[in-house]
Amino acid sequence: MNQIPAVNQIDALLNPRSIAVIGASADPKKTSGLPVSYLIKHGFGGPIYPVNPKADEIQGLTCYPSVEALPEAPDVGLVLLNARRSIDAVRGLAQLGCKAAVVLASGYAEAGEEGQDLQAQLKEAAGSMRILGPNTIGLVNLTAGIPLSASGALEVSELPAGSVAVVSQSGGILGALLSRAAGRGIGLSSLISTSNEVDLEVSDFVEYLIDDPSTKVIALYLESIRHPARFREVAMRAREAGKPLVVFKIGRSEAGASAASSHTGALAGEDHVYDAFFRELGVIRVNTFDEFLDVPAVLVAGRQLAGRRVAVLTSTGGAGTLIADSLGINGFETPPPDQATAEKLRALQGDTPTALDRNPIDVTLAGLQPDLLRQAIRILLESDSYDALIVIIGSSGLAMPDLVVGAISDSLDSSDKPVLAYVSPYAPNTLQRLNRAAIPGFSSPESCSAVLEALHITSQPLKAGASQPSVQLPDVSGLPQGAIDEAAAKQLFAEAGIAVPPSRVVHTREEAERAASEVGAPVVLKVLDANLLHKSDIGGVALHLNADTIGDRLEQMTHQVKSHVGRRPDAYLVEAMVSGGHELILGANRDALGTAILLGAGGVTAELFKDTAIRLLPAQGGLTLEQAREMMQQLTTWPLLDGYRGAPRRDTEALAQAIVNFSALMAALGERLVTSEINPLFVLPEGEGVVAADAVLVLDEGGGEGGSHG
Repeated sequence: MNQIPAVNQIDALLNPRSIAVIGASADPKKTSGLPVSYLIKHGFGGPIYPVNPKADEIQGLTCYPSVEALPEAPDVGLVLLNARRSIDAVRGLAQLGCKAAVVLASGYAEAGEEGQDLQAQLKEAAGSMRILGPNTIGLVNLTAGIPLSASGALEVSELPAGSVAVVSQSGGILGALLSRAAGRGIGLSSLISTSNEVDLEVSDFVEYLIDDPSTKVIALYLESIRHPARFREVAMRAREAGKPLVVFKIGRSEAGASAASSHTGALAGEDHVYDAFFRELGVIRVNTFDEFLDVPAVLVAGRQLAGRRVAVLTSTGGAGTLIADSLGINGFETPPPDQATAEKLRALQGDTPTALDRNPIDVTLAGLQPDLLRQAIRILLESDSYDALIVIIGSSGLAMPDLVVGAISDSLDSSDKPVLAYVSPYAPNTLQRLNRAAIPGFSSPESCSAVLEALHITSQPLKAGASQPSVQLPDVSGLPQGAIDEAAAKQLFAEAGIAVPPSRVVHTREEAERAASEVGAPVVLKVLDANLLHKSDIGGVALHLNADTIGDRLEQMTHQVKSHVGRRPDAYLVEAMVSGGHELILGANRDALGTAILLGAGGVTAELFKDTAIRLLPAQGGLTLEQAREMMQQLTTWPLLDGYRGAPRRDTEALAQAIVNFSALMAALGERLVTSEINPLFVLPEGEGVVAADAVLVLDEGGGEGGSHG
């Protein structure tokens, strides 16, 4: 059998010329009877081959006793059997030359070890034939009217086609999206449920949809990303092709639930790393299920948001305030009309007293007279003071919704600025009319702000990759597996160009006293043990010591640490105490998405304040100086580094270089890295540099030195 190109197989799955329904029921009310009903109901024009050994005919169609008895190899086999029987059906379809199979059965990898074995058998049975699922609800191609699903949402007679494709790792969510989109008047091009992803996964469909002429925006409902490097590749291709990716990533509440071995591990939790991953790829992450439909519906229009200045046109004051407050919270500006714009609006109002020195702009008569509304919209869109417009439809507009919708629609061609409509009263029919007229309509102020933020992201050009600076790195090939003690970790950081305080490793009281004299007071005393990462929590750190006080403090520390961990420490670090610096945390943590570099407010309050910035390392090498500076400026506490209220500026250029050097070292460690951090990293006054006052480094056997960070 000749190998079929993968892209042709996916195209055959979404646009099949013929379909076999394996396990079709003669009872159209049963779940296994629904797919044939839906194919007929929604007008599939190709051959439909029901397969059921107990029936000769199903819904007027010839029924076949087995896959082997089919008159031809169908493009797609829709398999409705249980988990074990589906394996045989898939094997038969593959041997017949079928291009793709959709397996609805559950009981595979999601069901435990036995199910994982069945899923492996399913994959083997398919050979080169592609599989959607298992444990999927299937797919619906709305553009071509092809439902390959048993979802009850397909009972709806009219399913509006549009330009948004949805790919979901959850099967159950497909029906909810289908019905909600239809109710809102939002057209979809296709919905695809990948579920267990034994073969075809999210990235395969993103790659296909990039070239799909019916799709302008790709929306992804994700539980996880199984192949980050592949996702990164197709996400960049989608961005370059001008097809925005909108992601609703669930699982926020579970992120960071497990105990972490370092502050960085706790702060750079899985969900924060996903945020960084999506941000760097230009992927728009939405926070609510409503936004998952709202944002793609706006992006379809392809309008650009040049800035963050928004005009709010209202005939109802309360609703205008709600919108303005939401915009302000999310960093948008609502400036009053400039003089020329105000004069045009005032002329429009005639003798009616109108306050035009504020925004929201309350033009009362416009809400009652569509001609005035149309003119007011055009005036605001022509104004150089605004980058976008939100029109509020109040209760008065519901008396003649078509006229109001028409007034807004007639104004769209006069400008390429984004125009949104906020419907203040509960009026689903008006929202549906708006969306069907290509006017993004919303019932919540928060959605208006969310979609404008999405437009702002997509309007930003792709940044050209800056060259990575050359960093002199130590040899990391011989480092041992597991936790590295602080002295050894600091030596490694120092060799990578990150300054550390003068220090001595000691074992006795006498050695500590001698070391304190050599280093010079004041000094810090720390227990030195690679397995004790949170030393201050067990009394393993003492400050402001000198040669006279360090001996007694070492003996006290010995007893304190022993009482906590059940054993006596045998090594300590005597170190010059750093003063006058601003405390930050600089760390790295590796997970399935790659290596995350974290910068944040440091010291013992790092996890309390959670003021952090995160970047993922690129496929090769560390971060650039530009990326390091962006991380610094992203912090809420950045003004404290930059001379807040006349305070002396900190050495931010030295900090940027330290971030670059640290990230390059982490990149060199590659897949061996588990976690690492410097906390605190003291940022001294301008010109005096930075100093790493603590160090954590934990390595795994991993894949050897180097490695992929994709």
